[in-house]
Amino acid sequence: MRAGVGLFSVLALFLLMGAVFTQRTRPKKPIKRPGTTRKPSVIRPSVPVGPEPQEPTDLPPPILGPPSIFHDCPRECFCSPSYPNSLNCENRNIRVIPVIPARTHYLYLQNNFISEVTAESFVNATEVRWINLANNRIHRIDKKVFQKVPELLYLYAQRNILKEVPSGLPASLEQLRLSRNRISKIPAGAFSKMGNLTLLDLYYNQLSDSDLGKNVFKDLKSLMQLNLAFNILRKMPAGLPSGIVQLFLDRNGIEDIPKDYFQGFSHLAFVRLNHNQLSDKGVPKTVFNISTLLDLQLAHNQLASVPLFNGHLEHLHLNDNTIESINGTLICPYSLQDVENDHSVVPRLRYLRLDGNHLSPPIPMDVIMCFRNLHSLVI
Repeated sequence: MRAGVGLFSVLALFLLMGAVFTQRTRPKKPIKRPGTTRKPSVIRPSVPVGPEPQEPTDLPPPILGPPSIFHDCPRECFCSPSYPNSLNCENRNIRVIPVIPARTHYLYLQNNFISEVTAESFVNATEVRWINLANNRIHRIDKKVFQKVPELLYLYAQRNILKEVPSGLPASLEQLRLSRNRISKIPAGAFSKMGNLTLLDLYYNQLSDSDLGKNVFKDLKSLMQLNLAFNILRKMPAGLPSGIVQLFLDRNGIEDIPKDYFQGFSHLAFVRLNHNQLSDKGVPKTVFNISTLLDLQLAHNQLASVPLFNGHLEHLHLNDNTIESINGTLICPYSLQDVENDHSVVPRLRYLRLDGNHLSPPIPMDVIMCFRNLHSLVI
């Protein structure tokens, strides 16, 4: 009985195992998932190592040139083999002036982003004759710079943001160009010992009468050209050197001229007073009767009559005033009878501009009779 039960159990176990091994596993159906757009990988910028840049981010980077045959040539500049005494650093986007080689005579630094000029750059530059700093952002020039360049002849610093004339200028200087700055101050003694200066350009600044003391220009014994146009002057500048040849005072607010203002000038040939507030009341009749004067410009003022002038004058600009009539007999430097009989006394006036007034043709006959050298008359 027990043997039968055991046999039955073995048989049941065998059948059960066969059923398990003979059963097939059903494959699972793939599950469809909605398609997704794969985002492109984004390359994140690496965190910069070190401090943030100090210079303004709106400025382009400095332009560096290839290595030069001159070992002392700064990479920010160009050193031409044909001109070994010239250092060309213009249009290079530089902020700081590099160390100038000792061989340099001509230094070109215009059209950059330089903010100040310090002596460290000129420690070896004792032979420099010419410096062009035009069109930068210079607000300060260290006076020690000029101690390093005792032979400097030409300094061009126009189109910057200087607020005063630099101090310590060398006595060797012949030309100083400071136009289009913000200069409203000339330090005491700024032009002292500058007896070699022939050209001083202060055009388009903020100079007033109080900034031009009587002795400001007294030491400029060689000065030939003075440009004070486009400032805020109300009076004629005092104490000018007697040897001036060209005096430019356009676009100020000058209302009157002292009677004997021009009498002390021995070589004055060109005077420009366009765009001022001059009227007959403020202009003495004979103030421009100067034998050396060749070109007189009085356009865009409030003159109602033609001022008297010398027979040597060649160009006269009186356009855009309030002149209503012109009398050739009155303004002729010589009597009409002398002009008729002696051709050596004929006035030299060749160009006369009268347009923009209250005049109308025809030209008075006495004007034609007097000014026989007149080639151009604009009316």
